[in-house]
Amino acid sequence: MKLSIIIPAYNEEEYLPGLLESIRNQDFDDYEVIVADADSDDNTRKIAREYGCRVVDGGMPAVGRNRGAAAARGELLLFLDADLVLTEGYLRDAVEEFESEDLGIAITQMIPISTRRRDKILHEFANRFMILVESIKPHGAGCYGILTRRELHEKVGGFDESLDFGEDTDYIERIGKISRFKVLRKPRVLVSIRRLEKEGLKNLAFKYTRSTIYDFMGKRVSAGDLGYEFGHSRRKRRVLYSVCGEGMGHAIRSGVILDKLTEDHEVLIFASDRAYKYLSSKFDNVHEIYGFNTVYEDNRVNDIKTFLRAMKTFPRDLKENLRLLYRIARDFKPDVVVSDFEFYASVVSNMLRIPLISIDNMHVITQCRIEYPERFRRDKLKAEAVVRSFIVRPRRYLITSYFFPEVKNPDKVSMYPPVLREEIMNLRPYYGDHVMVYQTSQSNRKLLEVLRSIDREFVVYGFDREGVDGNLTFRRFNEDQFFRDFESAAAVITNGGFTLISEALYLRKPVYSVPVRGQFEQILNAVYLEKLGYGEFHEKTERESLERFLGRLDIYRRNLEDYDGGNNEIIEALKRTIDECSRGC
Repeated sequence: MKLSIIIPAYNEEEYLPGLLESIRNQDFDDYEVIVADADSDDNTRKIAREYGCRVVDGGMPAVGRNRGAAAARGELLLFLDADLVLTEGYLRDAVEEFESEDLGIAITQMIPISTRRRDKILHEFANRFMILVESIKPHGAGCYGILTRRELHEKVGGFDESLDFGEDTDYIERIGKISRFKVLRKPRVLVSIRRLEKEGLKNLAFKYTRSTIYDFMGKRVSAGDLGYEFGHSRRKRRVLYSVCGEGMGHAIRSGVILDKLTEDHEVLIFASDRAYKYLSSKFDNVHEIYGFNTVYEDNRVNDIKTFLRAMKTFPRDLKENLRLLYRIARDFKPDVVVSDFEFYASVVSNMLRIPLISIDNMHVITQCRIEYPERFRRDKLKAEAVVRSFIVRPRRYLITSYFFPEVKNPDKVSMYPPVLREEIMNLRPYYGDHVMVYQTSQSNRKLLEVLRSIDREFVVYGFDREGVDGNLTFRRFNEDQFFRDFESAAAVITNGGFTLISEALYLRKPVYSVPVRGQFEQILNAVYLEKLGYGEFHEKTERESLERFLGRLDIYRRNLEDYDGGNNEIIEALKRTIDECSRGC
């Protein structure tokens, strides 16, 4: 027999059929296929046998390859990972080039299974780099088609099973020292980008760049040194964490939580819009998805335009988001899905029957007995329908809030103080002369007219402008400047956004709240703000009410003296809930 194809595998029921089908369709038939299975608990062994493969007991990659080679009958050995797909004519071209060049060991160039230009450029760079250094140092990153002679494999003692990282490069080097090495030019293999999707470009690039540098220096680096794990470690819970991109509140809260959660959990992060931009600047393994966006006009939600915009992109968004989330979730095998009011993660959790944990401030609307003026009942019913449709049947609700109405179902629902950024907790607030104005929408032009009519200095965020206009100082968002303005503000004028109000109350800043009309969550925040005596709720900005508010700042400041603004205890509660739901909550 000319060729033995050896495939180490562990829980590869999703990817293995693609590889085996591509082998079956080759125009070269003098081969056998050996699958070295590491005690999979899915259908890996069954699939291998259905395709006529020989199945042997495997282990970690080096162990599996050695056990497969020990059972091999072929003159040549081809080591493949289970998530590869062979291109047309691959086996014929590989064997012909290998033998015509009288090689002892060779590796294959790669084509990513991806339509992204970034992925294609990245893999082509890797191909060219391997060719560039082939005459200097035999090298290979990943088992993307290692072809050698069985006699050479046996001569060097196979793969070094003591290595938990870089065992493929070590193997290539040792055989390359006693024979001829080359990167094959014609045959190419299609490679999965699941590792890239799982770990993120920057994280994976760092690991392989570091390992390559160490390798060229003659040093060995372990998987532990790089934080790299094969398969899925049982020591850490695996969490798929998805974040709504509407506004910045979800992103800011999630940033604080994820900073702690990633210390002792394996986490994949998905986010849309502004949340993606914010979180991807702080974490490596963040994947972008499409999200829903609200249309605002004159500080009001335009329901019709919001619906039409959503329906215009929904077919594309649904297809692309579910394809990405479903594929990665199937590979990553999360123990739980955590959603900060993100719709598509909720859908995937129910499709795959993975426990869903909801963590947000929105569910106070559906899970608590709230009090609000009857004139907002229609807005409340609309908001309730949206909240229930966005997050479907979670096992647990973790609600963050600065007000604490009665919970309807204490067995499933728990409430905690607001999540606060460390930068906010480190500020030393005092009352300066200016009032800080923060708007989530640029549509509230009436507000600017009112501010100009009042003899007071206002620092204004949210209108994408920079400069001074009379008593108004406009700023584009800059985090450091924002914190300085916040720290010294006499008071805050804002919509009804939960995060900014929570941070203002923590800093003991009275709040004049004008919620976006039609957005019940903001209305509810403002209702309880006024009920607790921390500021005022107004349906529109008027000079008389704003001047009255500014004249009552001392009263609100006294009320805020006893405010306990939060200690991030929800993070430990989330970790406990993840553990409980991983074991079947």
